[in-house]
Amino acid sequence: MIETFSPEETFQLGQRLGEQAKPGEVYTLVGDLGVGKTVLTQGIAKGLLIEEPICSPTFTIVQVYEEGRMPFYHFDVYRIGDIEEMDEIGYEDYFYGQGLTMIEWANLIEEILPEHYLEIRIEKDLQKGFDYRRITMQEI
Repeated sequence: MIETFSPEETFQLGQRLGEQAKPGEVYTLVGDLGVGKTVLTQGIAKGLLIEEPICSPTFTIVQVYEEGRMPFYHFDVYRIGDIEEMDEIGYEDYFYGQGLTMIEWANLIEEILPEHYLEIRIEKDLQKGFDYRRITMQEI
C-alpha cells in the first residue's frame, strides 16, 4: 500500500509506474469519481515520455498516444453499456498489443480482462485529509 498526500505525489507515483512499464502490460485503475485516476494516468504518460495533454476518454472509450517510448492505450469504460461495445472497438488489439494499456473503471469489464494485469486501486480517507489517497497495487 502507498499513501499520497497531494495530487503531485499521486502524479509522481504514476510517473514512476510509467518509467517502469513494459510493452504489453495492462494496468487497471479502480476508484470512485474524483479520487485521482486521471492524475495518476497523467503521471504514467509522463513516465512514458508522452508530452501530449492527457484527459480521460469518457465518451470515446479509448485514446491512443503514439509519441512516447511505447504506445499508450488509455481506456475509460465508465460509459460502456454492453461488453459488445468493447468488441466493436477491437479491444484485443490494444490489450494484447505492443504498448501499455490503462483501463479506468476496469471492474465494469472484468469478464474480458486479460489473465494477468496490475490492479491499481485508489481510495480516499477524508479523516486523513482532503488530498490523502491510499493506493494499493496487486498483480492479478
